[in-house]
Amino acid sequence: MATLSTTLRAGQETPVRRRGASLRSTGWILFWIAIFGLLVLPIVLFLLVAVSPALFEQGPSWFSLAAFRQIATPTFLPAVGNTLLVGTGAGAAATFFGGAIAWTVNRTDVPLRPLWSSSMFALLLAPSYLIALGWERLLEPGGVFDVLGVPSSGLRGLVYGPVGVTAVLAVKGLPFAYLAVSGALRGLGDEFAAAARVHGGGPAQAARITAALLAPAVWSSFAIVFAESISDFGVAATLANDAKFPIATYTLYNAVQAFPVDFPVAAAVGWVLLAMAGLAVFAQHRALRGRSYRVLSGRSRRARRHLLRGSRRVGVLVGLLLVELIALGVPVFGALSASVISGLGNLDGSHGFTLDNYARVIASPALHGPLVFSVWMGAATATVAVLLALVAARLLTGSEGRLSRRVLDLLLLTAVALPGIVFSAGYIFTYNLPITNALGIHVYGTPLLLLLGYIATALPSTTRLLVGTVGQVQLSLPLAARVHGAGAIRSWIHTALPLLARPLISAWLLTFGATLLELPVSELLYPPGQPPVAIGITKALSNYDYGGGTAMEVLAVLLALAVMGLAWGLWALLAPTGWRRIGTTA
Repeated sequence: MATLSTTLRAGQETPVRRRGASLRSTGWILFWIAIFGLLVLPIVLFLLVAVSPALFEQGPSWFSLAAFRQIATPTFLPAVGNTLLVGTGAGAAATFFGGAIAWTVNRTDVPLRPLWSSSMFALLLAPSYLIALGWERLLEPGGVFDVLGVPSSGLRGLVYGPVGVTAVLAVKGLPFAYLAVSGALRGLGDEFAAAARVHGGGPAQAARITAALLAPAVWSSFAIVFAESISDFGVAATLANDAKFPIATYTLYNAVQAFPVDFPVAAAVGWVLLAMAGLAVFAQHRALRGRSYRVLSGRSRRARRHLLRGSRRVGVLVGLLLVELIALGVPVFGALSASVISGLGNLDGSHGFTLDNYARVIASPALHGPLVFSVWMGAATATVAVLLALVAARLLTGSEGRLSRRVLDLLLLTAVALPGIVFSAGYIFTYNLPITNALGIHVYGTPLLLLLGYIATALPSTTRLLVGTVGQVQLSLPLAARVHGAGAIRSWIHTALPLLARPLISAWLLTFGATLLELPVSELLYPPGQPPVAIGITKALSNYDYGGGTAMEVLAVLLALAVMGLAWGLWALLAPTGWRRIGTTA
């Protein structure tokens, strides 16, 4: 009877299993269609310009390598070497300092832990060009230090060069490293270090084991900071350009802005950037190949915080304060001071401190309209990007589909390596072609095209942030729920979602903040009459309204911080107690 009953139940479950398999197959098809439309098609069309200029009417040749020969000349080659140098330095520095901050906040009793964590999100909201300009305002000849009589010639020579460019890019990469390592630390309990101590190992050996288990997060952190650094345009256009230190992205920008436009050379530089990003992927795969890092399960134990006492406590606090001063102090001082000065930019010398700039932004639709538009676009971008990134992270950390994992990994990091302004040009090419209009795809000049550009640029970094945490969730957890009769969605909600809820919220807030002040994509894809806040700021500054432009920037950052505070407040009030305890220390 038992055998017959089991057979009958198996027969009844067969249609359900078939429907589940069909739904999964449909979901994967839709996912790959989204990846193709967001990442593959625009990237391929742009890169084809380098070898086939005639494809987009950029030259007479259907096949040519002239663009690559041109970037191999002394005019372009130094920019390539400089880019590789600062990218490697920024990736290593951001991973080291971001990981150290993450360990300090998550594994010690250092005071003001919420402040250090919040400062990482605040740093994320500061565009790289703002950080660079803040330092330039201090150190440039006739700048703040010169006015105050502070000797700065030695520091000026250091900042205006590869050291300064690398430092600014590393500062910009700190939030990515911090979030990647923090997510992995929350899922790593004390049992492995305790096992080392039980078998006679000391603190150094326990720390080495912990560091080895954090390898996926560390390599993900380096890869994303490296790719973000080599594709950054803000620092290349400000500090690096003023220091006469050529960077590949600015060389590419010059090719796009030249008259006539030299898209083949721009695309050839894009190929070089992709090759550099490929080096990071290769190093990551070589380091992690053949190893498993699935440490998060139902038997994981909460980690205990290390107690800091005496000089060690003071040293850690001084180090954190120094990092925050370098990373946030300069841009915050520059933005706040400019936003409360009346007549900034006038030559008559009549200046004063006032809050009228903020009143103008709040009262004028032309000034606050872009801010409202960017908030909605940021929320929509974050929601879609996190959902797609969760699926992508599941595929990248799964055991099935080895080829698809490699293809997706390469596509995501390839998209990171492409500068946003060039990625936007690919969208303009792709969605303004006659064939797209013939297919009924009319998104050019609409908010939808801008949203697609935002999602495409946010998806790679959001996926990288979730890979470390998703890779720690053992597949046996949802399978156990399925054995006890739960469906696929219900089993995931009750087993995986509690473990991933906090990282998902962090990823959403990260994407929202990054999108809010995004500039390169906004510059080329914003619809007429609906400028995002970054365009509103640049227009105000170009019209010499420095007070209004910086006031818009300050309000945008404050609004983003308010959204983050609201999100974590709702988490503290509404999330189940068990969910909130996951990833915390005893």
